[in-house]
Amino acid sequence: MLKYSKFHILTLLLVIFFPITFFGQTIVRGLVTDAKTGEPLPFVSVLLDGTTEGRNTDFNGQYFMETNSTGTKLKFVLIGYQTVTKDLVQGQSQIISVKMSAVAKELKTVEIKGSKQRYKNKDNPAVELIDRVIAHKRQNRKEQIPAYQYEKYEKVQFALSNITEKFKNRKYLKNFQFIFNNLDSNQMPGKVILPMYLQETLSDVYYLKSEKKLKEIIKGSHKVNYDDFVNSEGMGTFISYLYQDINIYNNSVPILTNPFVSPIADNGPLFYRYYIKDTVLVDSTKCYHLIFYPRNKADMVFQGELYITYDSNYAVKKSELTVSSEINLNFVKELKVTQEYTEVSPGEWLLSKDNIAIDFGLGPNGMGIFGQRALSFKDFVFNQAMPDTFYKGESVITPDSALKIGEEYFDTRRHGELTTSEKGVYQMVDSVQKVPAFRHTMNVLEFLFTGYKDFGAFELGPLSTFYSYNPIEGFRSRFGGRTTKQFSERIQLESYVVYGWKDERWKYFAGVKKAIGEKSYIDFPQKNIYLTYQHETKIPGQELSFVQEDNALLSLKRGTNDKLIYNKLLTAEVQIEHANHFSYTVGLQNLVQEPAGSLTFKKYDENNPQGTPISEIETSVMSLTLRYAPKEQFYQGKTYRTPMYNGYPILSLRFDYAEEGFLNSDYSYRAITANVFKRVFIAPIGYGDIELEAGKVFGKVPYPLLEIHRANQTYSYQLQSYNLMNFLEFVSDEYFSVFYSHYFQGFFFNKIPLLKKLKWREVATFKLLYGRISDQNNPAKNGGLFQLPVNIDGTPLTYTLESRPYMEASVGISNIFKLVRIDLVKRLTYLEHLNVTEFAVRARVKLDF
Repeated sequence: MLKYSKFHILTLLLVIFFPITFFGQTIVRGLVTDAKTGEPLPFVSVLLDGTTEGRNTDFNGQYFMETNSTGTKLKFVLIGYQTVTKDLVQGQSQIISVKMSAVAKELKTVEIKGSKQRYKNKDNPAVELIDRVIAHKRQNRKEQIPAYQYEKYEKVQFALSNITEKFKNRKYLKNFQFIFNNLDSNQMPGKVILPMYLQETLSDVYYLKSEKKLKEIIKGSHKVNYDDFVNSEGMGTFISYLYQDINIYNNSVPILTNPFVSPIADNGPLFYRYYIKDTVLVDSTKCYHLIFYPRNKADMVFQGELYITYDSNYAVKKSELTVSSEINLNFVKELKVTQEYTEVSPGEWLLSKDNIAIDFGLGPNGMGIFGQRALSFKDFVFNQAMPDTFYKGESVITPDSALKIGEEYFDTRRHGELTTSEKGVYQMVDSVQKVPAFRHTMNVLEFLFTGYKDFGAFELGPLSTFYSYNPIEGFRSRFGGRTTKQFSERIQLESYVVYGWKDERWKYFAGVKKAIGEKSYIDFPQKNIYLTYQHETKIPGQELSFVQEDNALLSLKRGTNDKLIYNKLLTAEVQIEHANHFSYTVGLQNLVQEPAGSLTFKKYDENNPQGTPISEIETSVMSLTLRYAPKEQFYQGKTYRTPMYNGYPILSLRFDYAEEGFLNSDYSYRAITANVFKRVFIAPIGYGDIELEAGKVFGKVPYPLLEIHRANQTYSYQLQSYNLMNFLEFVSDEYFSVFYSHYFQGFFFNKIPLLKKLKWREVATFKLLYGRISDQNNPAKNGGLFQLPVNIDGTPLTYTLESRPYMEASVGISNIFKLVRIDLVKRLTYLEHLNVTEFAVRARVKLDF
C-alpha cells in the first residue's frame, strides 16, 4: 500500500483553496444540537420557508444550504422536538446554529436520539420492515432479469479540500496562484474544493442471466494526464479498486478494500438499530423512510437512510449511506454513498444513479483530498440478449480507439453537465506541469517513495540497496539503475555492481527487457523477452529474482548467518500475458552454485565418511510457468506492479526440466510446483488470505536442488516465509504447505471502550508445512549425494520433515499509528532442534485504509 501514497501526495501538494461567495447567492451553514444534552441532532429537516427547498442535517448535526430563492426564514423540524424558526439574511454567507428542545410525550414513540429506553428487535416495526426487505432481496436483485443492457456514464474526480488561507499564501506556492481561479464550492457542502483529476468513461453494458455474464464495452474514456510522473493506466485501476461497485443487496459491501455489512444484509439486525421516521414521496413513489444506526460505531458498518417502496415489493428506492466518525477506518474524514433506483418495468427496479464521495485526510481539521465517483445509467433494454458468443472472453473490452477520445466527445454524450471548475481542470493541470517548481517537487517525491532518482532517460537506485551487510561479504556497497520509457518504450536496460568489503569480491547484474507485442514493456498485457546475467550471493532457500534487492534494514538477523551461495545465473525468458489475465512464461537458465562461508558441498561416499568436497555444481533448466488470475487488479507503476486482491483466486503452475549434459548440466531432474492464493471477505469480521502450495522433485539430485523451505531470521514479519524457522533448517523433495492470515479489522478491539479509541486491529496467522525426502534423495540412504549441512561440532543443521509437520502461529496488532504491525509468533513443533526460538516478537510496516 505504500506505493499508492505517491498519488495521494501528488494531489496533496498541488492544490489550495480559499472561501468564496458567489454574487446573488445566499449561503447558510450551521449546527443543530439538543438543548438539554448538547448532542448533535441528525436528520433535522432544515426548510426554507415559503419554498420547496430544504436540507437535512448530517450525522454530526451539521447542514449546508446554498440558494437563490427569496425566502427569509429557516424552519428546523424534527419529530419529537419543538420546531424552531430563524431569520435568514438574503445574499450573504452566514452561520445559523440552533438548539432544539425535546417534547417529552413524543420521545416515547419515536426514538431518534437521546432516548434511554433499551432498543429491542422483538416487536419492533422497523425491524419487521427490514425483515420484509431482506425476504424480498432475491426478487429485487437486477441479476434476476433474464437479459438487459444499458448505457453507463462514469465520472471520477479528485480534488483538494480544507486548505487554509495561510497555506495558500506560503512563499513556495507563489508560482501556482493561477490554480485558485478554478475553485468550486458546490460539490462538497460547506467546503471549497479545487479539482485536480478528472476521468470520464462512457460504455455499454450487457447482462445475460443464463451465462451469469456481464460484458462492458468502453466507447470512450478521457482523463487528466499525469503520465510523466505516474502510470495513468495504473492510476485508473487503483481508483477502480478504491471505488468498487456497491450492491446494497449483497450481504457484504466493499468500501476502500474493507468489507462492510450492508444495512439489508441477512444478519443486518444484529449490527444495526432501525427506526421508521415517516412515509414520504420520492419521485412520486410512496416510500417508507427508514433510519439506521450502527450498534457499535467503531465497527465496519454504515449509518444512514433507506427509502423502501410502500408496496408488496419492499424494494430499495433510494439509499444514503455514511459512516460514524468513530469508525475504525483510516484516513477518512467523511464518506457518503447515495444510490437511486428506477422502476424500469412493473416490480423491477434498477440502479439509475450511484454516487460515492469521500473526504480523505490525516486529521479532522487539516488538508484533505476529496474523491468522488458518480455513475449514471440510462437507455435500458430488456430481454433482447446478444448471441452467446458475445458474452465470452474478457468482461471489460477497451478498444484502442476509445482511449483516443477527446474532451469534445463527451460534450454531447455525458449524462449531466460538468461544473465550471471541472471543465477547467484539463487546462489547469497542463499549466501546473509546465512550472519548473512542480516538476522538481514531483521528482523529489518520486525519489522518496520509489527510491529512484530520475535523470530523464535513466534513473539511479533503488536507494535502500546502496548499503547492506552480512558476515560473509561484510559491508556491501551497491550502485545501479535502469533506463526509463523516455529512453525507449520497447527496451529497458538494468544493471548494478556490488562490492563486498570483507570477501573482496565484485558481484554484478545486467539485464535487458524487450517488448515483442504492440504495447510497451510496461503496459498490460505484457509480451516481453528477458535476458539477464547475475553474479550474486543468496541465502540457501531464498530465490534469486531478476534483480537482487538488498535492504539495509534487513541486514540485522538473529542467530547464525554464515552460510551463503555464490551464484552465476544466466536467464532467458519469454513472458506472454493475455487480456483475460492468463499468462505463460517459457524460460531457460544456467546456474552455477558455489558454497560460501561455513557452507560446504560434500558428496557422501561410504569409502570417505568425511565426504568429498565439491567446489561448485552447474545446472541448466528449461521451465514453463502458467498463471491465471481472473479479474486481477494491480497498480501498475512505471516499472513495478502492486497487487490489489479482490476475492478472485490466483493460480500458478510451474514445470522444470533438466537433462544431464545439456548445456553442461551436472544433473537430470523434473520438478513441479503448484500454488493457489485467494482473499476471502467475511463481513463484519474482516477478511482472510489463504495460500496453498505443493511441490515435488523427480530425480536423484543433491539438496541445493531440492526445496529448501523459506525461512526468516530477520526481525521483520515476512508474509511468505516461516518466521521462526532457521535458514537451511528443512529440506524436502515433496511438500505441501498452508498459510492462512486473518485480518479482523478491529472487530474485537472495537468492543472494548478504551482500546477502540486507538483504532488498533487484530490479526492472526497459521502456517503449516508437510514434507519429506524420498529414499532416492536421502544421503543417509543413497550414496553419491551431498551430505546435509551440519554445524561445526557435527550436530545436524538441516533436517527432513519425516515425522510431523512444521507449524507456527501468531497473533498481532496492526494499525498502530496507522502504520505498524507487531506480531507475537510461536513455533509449535521441532522445538528440540538446536538454536531455535519458541516465541518471538516481529514487526512489519503496512499502510492501509
